[in-house]
Amino acid sequence: MKVVLQNVTKIFPGRGRGASDTVAASNLDFEIPDGELIALLGPSGCGKSTTLNLISGLQKPTSGRILFGEDDVTDLPPENRGVGLVFQNYALYPHLSVTDNITFPLGNLRGKDRMSKAEMKQKAYEIAKLVQIDGLMDRKPGELSGGQQQRVAIARALVKMPKILLLDEPLSNLDARLRLQTREEIKRIQRETGITTVFVTHDQDEAMSISDRIIVMKEGVVQQIGKPQEVYDSPANLFVANFLGTPPINVFSASVKGEKLYIGEDCVLDVKNVPDGEVWAAVRPEGFVLDENGPMKCALDRVEVMGRDISVVSENENSVNPVVRSIISAENRVDISSKTVRFRLKPFKTLLFDKKTEDRVFFGDDK
Repeated sequence: MKVVLQNVTKIFPGRGRGASDTVAASNLDFEIPDGELIALLGPSGCGKSTTLNLISGLQKPTSGRILFGEDDVTDLPPENRGVGLVFQNYALYPHLSVTDNITFPLGNLRGKDRMSKAEMKQKAYEIAKLVQIDGLMDRKPGELSGGQQQRVAIARALVKMPKILLLDEPLSNLDARLRLQTREEIKRIQRETGITTVFVTHDQDEAMSISDRIIVMKEGVVQQIGKPQEVYDSPANLFVANFLGTPPINVFSASVKGEKLYIGEDCVLDVKNVPDGEVWAAVRPEGFVLDENGPMKCALDRVEVMGRDISVVSENENSVNPVVRSIISAENRVDISSKTVRFRLKPFKTLLFDKKTEDRVFFGDDK
């Protein structure tokens, strides 16, 4: 089932004398294709959970329309939208077994959809097997690990085979290992069921690893929509470039003179078709090439061993970040006794942004 948001805005009125209204979502206008897993990504307060609540029907838009397929569901209550919801805190019933937690939504079915206890139990077992908790059906939530509880919550959301599955920060309460394992399971389940899924997260690693597309948001406004690698390689603006990537992108105050990029006094790159002026130059950590004759000079701080790669930590007076992090192959040898380190920059890993608007400035053959 595809989901379409047409110029959707959500405004929360200010409370108290003189308090201003809060625009939690502003003119959202995009389509989530049928059967895809989409991540709503952004920092706290960017409007991603509000967007999820608008899709679910828990909140009503101030303006705009929401469609499921060709059906306008803007005014439809949540229970009639055919959505499954999974929250950060699991929201399981502690006094009920896994079986009873999963079958709970089925007990509310009426008319032709009404199921017998045997049918509900069989359906719960089928879903539990899908999420790999079929051996835990008689346990109570307090007897389960965090990851197992999350799977029960997912099973409960899936048991009615919803048209849309909505996941709001579902992995935040798990430790790093469980988070990795569970996000892989979510992707497997989504592929097997084919249910259109919206996944809210502030963790860009989660979003990039499991989603078909990501929607990056800031202050209620969509900044960019695209496939994870495309958004990483070609961010629309400096905010998106900064938000995606671990370690984060290195940003420098720079200038263009005669189609050449200067960081400080160092002429580091040819940038054809870019007019003279001040710019932000952003270089991905993997965009540096260690070269003793390279045009970019930094003050060497330290070298951190990462196994397959090494991280060269240096400083540059034109850097916006406190330090410059360069990820290079461990086959390289860095003279740690030296006070300086030099690099060449990979053009396709170097991005330019307008100094005022922070929008992307393309150079060379970029589009």
